[in-house]
Amino acid sequence: MQEGCTVNLTVRYLSKKWMLLIILELYKGEAYTRRFSELRTSLGGITPKVLSERLKELEDEGLLTRRIDTSVFPVRSEYCLTESGLEIVDLIRDIKRWALKWKIDNIPCGEQDCKQCIL
Repeated sequence: MQEGCTVNLTVRYLSKKWMLLIILELYKGEAYTRRFSELRTSLGGITPKVLSERLKELEDEGLLTRRIDTSVFPVRSEYCLTESGLEIVDLIRDIKRWALKWKIDNIPCGEQDCKQCIL
């Protein structure tokens, strides 16, 4: 596969550790929005540095927007999925359906809508 191939570049981008999980956690938030601290808590094991880097990358690609609330102290940053970010959730659902159908060692999942999933 060539370096500049769209599939190669996209898979390399989305396969970065935490990338899809951050998108999924944003999807679970009310109005597809979560604060930095909420994301950090829900993504156990991610470091603040990596979370910050991934959020910046997602923002640069237009998959999320960042809103800063300066009316409170400390200042709060909220992240919200854009339309293109929401479309990736459809891909995550397709991966989930495939995994539930074909992967032997999966934990059974009763939630078809990842928004309700707590796993």
